Amino acid sequence: MRLTGFWIALEDADEDNACLSFAPGTHKTCPVTHRMVRNPNGPSPPTVFVGDAAVVDDDKYVPVPVKKGSMVMIDGSVVHKSGANHSDRSRNIYTFHITESDGVEYSGDNWLLPTAELPFPCLFTD
Repeated sequence: MRLTGFWIALEDADEDNACLSFAPGTHKTCPVTHRMVRNPNGPSPPTVFVGDAAVVDDDKYVPVPVKKGSMVMIDGSVVHKSGANHSDRSRNIYTFHITESDGVEYSGDNWLLPTAELPFPCLFTD
């Protein structure tokens, strides 16, 4: 299944206030095994991580500072992170994800699930 994230900066984001950093090439070398799922042990916290996170040396990450209004598209397979905000400035963003659905079985433990009342909308139709 392919997943693409859209990360929109509502404020300037730089290394001081925790811009995104990417580990180039990891979409080809690090299979996704670390996922956020609904907590099987109850409502608090509502989500937990399962699986092993990819181990990538800190010096492999490339920071990507952006200006307010910029959008960063993120391949769902690339290892990325955002560190702690060490500044006195906020770093508000808006993010959403799209995923393919044709012929895909969506995991029942995923943190976000479509329902009959609120299905995932299709962006394209034949």
